[in-house]
Amino acid sequence: MHKRNRLFVSIALVYGLLGGLIAITRLIDPGLLPGNVPRAHGHIMLLGFILMMVYGIALHVLPRFGGFPLYSERMADWQLYLANAGLPLMVAGWLGWRDSLVLAGGVLSYGAIVLFGLNMILTVVGRKK
Repeated sequence: MHKRNRLFVSIALVYGLLGGLIAITRLIDPGLLPGNVPRAHGHIMLLGFILMMVYGIALHVLPRFGGFPLYSERMADWQLYLANAGLPLMVAGWLGWRDSLVLAGGVLSYGAIVLFGLNMILTVVGRKK
């Protein structure tokens, strides 16, 4: 497995642990964490845990299912950078009530999603063995 794909899976597990810790902290004392904690928690779990896991596994498996190499390793690397820059910015924005950080993080995260989609489409569609 490519190092980047292992990083996606490892980072996903860290986000999952962080999201669980935030949930438990909120259950113990709802006022302990500032800001919009439910949104931060939800995005850590969905974009951080679930989507990062999907990225790591899909970048490894889908090219093999199609019998082709990944269209662009560089695009996948940038996807890793954008996804892991965007999510912390969004979370920081929600916890600090800073809409500009949420917007910036959302744009970066969406950029990662677009790169992933393009890379997968170009990997599995329109190529002949």
